[in-house]
Amino acid sequence: MPFLSFLLFVLVSSFTPGPNNFMAMSFANKYGFKKTIKFSLGVSAGFFVLALMCSIFNLLLISILPIIKIPLTILGVGYILYLAYKTLTSKGINNNEKNDETNKNLFLIGVLIQFINPKGILYGITVVSTFILPYYTSYFSYFIFSLFLGIIGFLSSLCWSIFGSIFQKSLSKYQKPFNIIMALLLIYSAISIVLH
Repeated sequence: MPFLSFLLFVLVSSFTPGPNNFMAMSFANKYGFKKTIKFSLGVSAGFFVLALMCSIFNLLLISILPIIKIPLTILGVGYILYLAYKTLTSKGINNNEKNDETNKNLFLIGVLIQFINPKGILYGITVVSTFILPYYTSYFSYFIFSLFLGIIGFLSSLCWSIFGSIFQKSLSKYQKPFNIIMALLLIYSAISIVLH
């Protein structure tokens, strides 16, 4: 497995703006940091389950139809390049829309959002089909990688909740250079997948 590409893809995809990170920032502003930890733990648990489901689903597809491995890799590389394009052309964070959610069960919200979050679902399918399944075959490996991805999800939403306002100000000031760097890292990840 190209570990550098894997880590770059995981970190860029997890820490760039998305529903989980925006909600973590919003909940931290609304309910405070301590309550937002529950949301971050929910994100972690939900993404762990989602990544495990993606591993099993993709493994079944590959074992039933071995010819699907190449299209899955092409799809994964295509999605990474799409993310690079979207990152490069992103206009930034719009914090004018506040979340009016009154439900205090932030853990459950964090879990459930993973299954309706298109970025998270596509990220899970991409990381599993591109970086994990071609190199590992044991269910224990899938469990460990899913756990790792869940931990990264926790850390990214936690960082957005801790540094939400500071990070938001920095991003609005330096949005274009940040987007260019993130897009280039994603393109590097896509190229290294093709070359391996």
